[in-house]
Amino acid sequence: MRTLLAGALMLITLLWQSSSAWGLSGSGAQLFDLHCAGCHPNGGNIIRRGRTLKLKALEKRELNNAQAIAQIAREGVGQMSGYADVLGEGNDVVVADWIWQQAQNAWIQG
Repeated sequence: MRTLLAGALMLITLLWQSSSAWGLSGSGAQLFDLHCAGCHPNGGNIIRRGRTLKLKALEKRELNNAQAIAQIAREGVGQMSGYADVLGEGNDVVVADWIWQQAQNAWIQG
C-alpha cells in the first residue's frame, strides 16, 4: 500500500513539474525565460536586430500595449512562429504583460 501511495505521489509531482515547464502555468518571467529568452535575451533579438522588445522598437511597430504583444506571442509574425499551443491558454497575456512592463522599465532587472 505504501509503495502504491509513494508511486502515485511521485507521478503527481512529475506531472505538475512538467506542466509548469511547458508553460501551462507560471509567471510572466518564467514563461519568458522558457519560451522567449533564447531569441530575445534581455529584450533584444538575436535573429533580427530591429525587432527587439525594447520600448522604442515596440512603439515604432505600434505594439504599444500588452494586448498587441500577446497577439504576436499567440499567432506569431514574420519569421517568428506563434506560441499559442506552447504557452497554453491565457499565458500569452501573462507573458505579454511582463514583456510590456519590462519594456517600460528599459529591461533593467530588479
